[in-house]
Amino acid sequence: MTVVRRIAIFNILSIVSLISACGGSDSKNSSDPPAASGSSTSSTGSSTSSSGSTSSSGSSTSSSSSTSSSGATSSTTDVLTYHNDTMRTGQNLTETTLTPSNVNSSTFGLLRILTADAPVDATPLIASKVSIGGLTHNVVYVASEHDSVYAYDADSGAALAQVSLLGSGETPSDTHSCSQVQPEIGITATPVMDRSVGPNGTLYVVAMSKDSSGTYYQRLHALDLVTLADRVPAVVIQATSPGSGPNSTNGILTFQAGQYKERGALLAANGQIYTVWASHCDDMPYNGWIIAYNESTMAQTAVLNYTPSGTQGAIWNVAGLAADSAGVLYGLAGNGTFDITLSGTGFPSHADYGNAAIKVTSTGNALAIVDYFATSNTVSESNSDTDLGSGSPLLLPDQTDATGTTRHLMIGAGKDGNVLLLDRGNLGKFNVTTNHAYQYLASALPGGLFSAFAYFNGSVYVADVGGTLKAFALTQGLLPASPTSQSAATFGYPGSSPSVSANGASNAIVWAILSAESGAAVLHAYNPANLQQQYYNSTQAANNRDAFGNGQKFITPVIANGKVFVGTPNGVAVFGVR
Repeated sequence: MTVVRRIAIFNILSIVSLISACGGSDSKNSSDPPAASGSSTSSTGSSTSSSGSTSSSGSSTSSSSSTSSSGATSSTTDVLTYHNDTMRTGQNLTETTLTPSNVNSSTFGLLRILTADAPVDATPLIASKVSIGGLTHNVVYVASEHDSVYAYDADSGAALAQVSLLGSGETPSDTHSCSQVQPEIGITATPVMDRSVGPNGTLYVVAMSKDSSGTYYQRLHALDLVTLADRVPAVVIQATSPGSGPNSTNGILTFQAGQYKERGALLAANGQIYTVWASHCDDMPYNGWIIAYNESTMAQTAVLNYTPSGTQGAIWNVAGLAADSAGVLYGLAGNGTFDITLSGTGFPSHADYGNAAIKVTSTGNALAIVDYFATSNTVSESNSDTDLGSGSPLLLPDQTDATGTTRHLMIGAGKDGNVLLLDRGNLGKFNVTTNHAYQYLASALPGGLFSAFAYFNGSVYVADVGGTLKAFALTQGLLPASPTSQSAATFGYPGSSPSVSANGASNAIVWAILSAESGAAVLHAYNPANLQQQYYNSTQAANNRDAFGNGQKFITPVIANGKVFVGTPNGVAVFGVR
């Protein structure tokens, strides 16, 4: 199959003059093919150096003041990965524009919608001070389920570049008769950026497609941040792993692109890009996979199948994997095979970790599970489709317990509504009669969790299905039995994944989206110290001024440089001071 690439050169200044600052158009997962380069349009045909770089950890970082293409002068912040950093805390502590005094329906609201050709399920990402065509832009990158990627000026809304990641003669994947991603499957997982790789920085994204013969592809792309061209040829994701389960053949498990979608966000750590894989509505056959690639060369570096003697066990939550400062990986697997017969060191005898929290080291060309936690009723929960991994993992900043000991903790929750606080130094493994978690809060989230936690200033924030937005304030490394604060509003399925903006410890705001796909989405802004105090919601202004369409299942608000970005069924809504 040949791949056609077409690059058109736009006149940036003409585009900017056409698009005003307030304009623009208004349940669970689950032969060697060619690499697709796709076709692209770009504002410039040449590569120009980015004006800054950030660490390869993918964390949100602030930079010095500069003047953007829109003429605004302010400090700027990058959001390079899902929920701002590899720990998935969801906090941006460098926001200097948005404050409780100006986030209200009189002075704050919808500015524009950045259009896309299909639903935007992947969370938008932000790179600040990108030099394109001789001008400096704060850029928001948008990925759609039609396998398109867009670069927009985050301040003016000007279109800067667009690329299709479809190969010649290809279309996005059909839905596999599964309603979880509609109406087609293209780019579902949140990409990740590394501004230190390549001449201008790199956006890594996985795109799913199929050709006219019905062959499915999953490809990993490394796109230049300026041109959106593939920095190196896209890689067709293929993998094999030793296995003896029902999905194996002659002792080998083979990754089949059509059986999977990538739902969990990509992760950049250790110089690698880590991908995780979900099923279509639990349609068999599938297993649990983590597949890693070198950031620079795109060579596959490691493959881990963590249900090799069984089935299922997908990682399908919105955050995917998290990583600590040492590059150790943490994940929450969905329903699947777990071996209740343990080795002498307490590990599953056949290395099956379905429905478990896992700790994974990444060394050279190897991924290895070095610790885990599974609930005492994990087998029955898997049998009833009660996934531990429906909620996303969050690694907490260091906490000090009552004895003065520093604790490195991880929080997670799933469909059963129980909150797990785990010690990352000793996750607790499996015991058939009791749960050896650091802390176990039974039924703390009655609706069950399909979303992600956020952290700020000693508290975690979360909204379960049909529940309120809740704050749990940590004290001496422990969570309270009930919320310390909660909103008056409730959040229907799938709940809400909040984010936090603040200037250090001041002017903090918790943002949450009512995002049911069958009804109008609503953006909320709250006082993190008292969730009964709502600063703003997008229904308050008259005449539906701030309405931005229906929700998307796993949408998470992104806050950077005085703007709030929210994925929609036809693009990205941009909110800010009006």
